[in-house]
Amino acid sequence: MVKDANSGKRRRTGLWIVALFLVIVAGGAIYLSTLLPIITGYAAKNLGSAVFVQERNADEVDSTDLNFSFIKFTKSKVNTSDSTVVSRFLWGRSKAIFRDELGVTLLRKTSEKELMNNVYPDIPEPCYDRDTLAWPMGNIIPDTATGIDHAALSEITKKLVTDNGYGGNTFAFIVLHKGIPVAEAYKPQFSMDTRFLSWSMAKSVINGLAGVMVKEEGFDINRPADVEEWKNDERKNITVNDLMRMQSGLEWNEDYGSRSDVNVMLFCRKDMAAYVRDRKQEFPAGKHWEYSSGSSNLVSWLMRKHLGNDSAYYTFPHTRFFHRIGITDAVFEADPSGTYIGSSYLYATARDYARFALLYQNDGFFNGEQIFPEGWVNYTREPVSSGNGEYGSLFWLYGSGEVPSAPKDIFMCQGHDGQRIFIMPSQELIVVVLGYSPRGTLDFDALVKDIVATI
Repeated sequence: MVKDANSGKRRRTGLWIVALFLVIVAGGAIYLSTLLPIITGYAAKNLGSAVFVQERNADEVDSTDLNFSFIKFTKSKVNTSDSTVVSRFLWGRSKAIFRDELGVTLLRKTSEKELMNNVYPDIPEPCYDRDTLAWPMGNIIPDTATGIDHAALSEITKKLVTDNGYGGNTFAFIVLHKGIPVAEAYKPQFSMDTRFLSWSMAKSVINGLAGVMVKEEGFDINRPADVEEWKNDERKNITVNDLMRMQSGLEWNEDYGSRSDVNVMLFCRKDMAAYVRDRKQEFPAGKHWEYSSGSSNLVSWLMRKHLGNDSAYYTFPHTRFFHRIGITDAVFEADPSGTYIGSSYLYATARDYARFALLYQNDGFFNGEQIFPEGWVNYTREPVSSGNGEYGSLFWLYGSGEVPSAPKDIFMCQGHDGQRIFIMPSQELIVVVLGYSPRGTLDFDALVKDIVATI
């Protein structure tokens, strides 16, 4: 009887162990299922944009930009006949499609037919040819001495781009001194015509678009945001300025390595702004700084709503902003609902990013025209009240700590995987670095320090 009792106890223990194991396996499979749209969506979207917008080789992108974490295990098929990419991993599948002027869109709760049947206005061509115009509106670079040590700068350029001596993997590099390009270099597979992915530098472009809308369209950033879902709760106090300064107080998780808010928004949602509008209030508006890609997408949607006309909205970045500062072939991608993805997906050339920076270095003045309202750049550089001097309005500041050797008046655009624009007004210096350099792999402080020393 004792033996039978012990045997029964062991059987029950064994059953509990098996049951626990099955629960763990089932739980793991369920959680993995929630990650698969992010894994396959990241691969399909970014490979599609690299091939169809940047005109890069798919194998090169797979071995560089997509060679990490679970993303490297995806299997992707590029179809040039219908401009689509399908990416698969385990039982997960995602599809992205290219549409000329709006770039590549990840299909989420939208059929391919529905997306392709949406009618968007053609982006008007600029009324000038950059190849016939002098810098900065055009591509004819003046041969003007600026007082910079060109020999030393050439060594820095070679060290960065050719030798990877500062770490990372730089695709493109350009330096302006006193408004003039004094260094420019590209990895062999890239050129001055290649459009490079902004990642979060697009947030700073949203700042620029907002500046133009404030000046020309009566867009009031200090009034409560026009969000119907917020009218009857404490979110009604959130202003556009709060969103641009990342002080909305909305709950948000910007962790890129998990099923976080930023990943769900970018890779699982049809309407990214709607996802942000549904976030709960965690802190009072204007009192707590927390980096949020969702904030800039909501600002993009609010500008769309303010214009009240999608034709005007889609052409606005180009005809009312880019073309006025010499940027003629940028691609700003939209989500399936049609809103520009202001957090992440602008594609422009290295020279175009330099032109954008030059506008800010010149206090919003470009080619004889005042683009921004008076004081807009000062507003942009004013530190948020709760951010320890690290952030302004959709721009990073010296207090972020990335470049402690830089002049303290530096302000900058930062993007995922090492996209950077450094603006140093006191030195009349602009530095643009683009490529694939995951966090911590490129020593930006040493680079900026060496460049400043050439003046």
